[in-house]
Amino acid sequence: MATTAASDQVLEFRLGDETYCVSIDYVTEIVDVGDLTTVPNAPPYVEGVMDLRGRTTAIVNPKDVFGIREEGPERRVVVFDPTIAAEGDAVGWLVDEVQQVVKVDDERVDDPPGDGGDGAVTGVVKREDGFVVWVDPAAVHSE
Repeated sequence: MATTAASDQVLEFRLGDETYCVSIDYVTEIVDVGDLTTVPNAPPYVEGVMDLRGRTTAIVNPKDVFGIREEGPERRVVVFDPTIAAEGDAVGWLVDEVQQVVKVDDERVDDPPGDGGDGAVTGVVKREDGFVVWVDPAAVHSE
């Protein structure tokens, strides 16, 4: 069984046709997509930067990070606590839709298939209507 975060509450969101979640402990706010400024020579998964409350925030497309090919409206930005990033930089993820915050029981969380890759996928949450992939933004942004 996968180890869940201290709060066991997650924010569920859509990327293409699939539902993903992150521990609510990492999330500071959810905002509408604003004007993005592209940054030359940025990694391909960085869509650009935007000003959030006076702080330059890198906006990442997790579809590029996780190899998701489905297109979507990318209407919201999930902004994470800056302490998750290696340099303490502010970062947010473009998501198609924010769904809900839910409590996850440990017995509903399985380890990811295989070795879990780089640690970004920490588990798979079983639900009656399918699965939710639990990802760890700290693992994605720790480099």
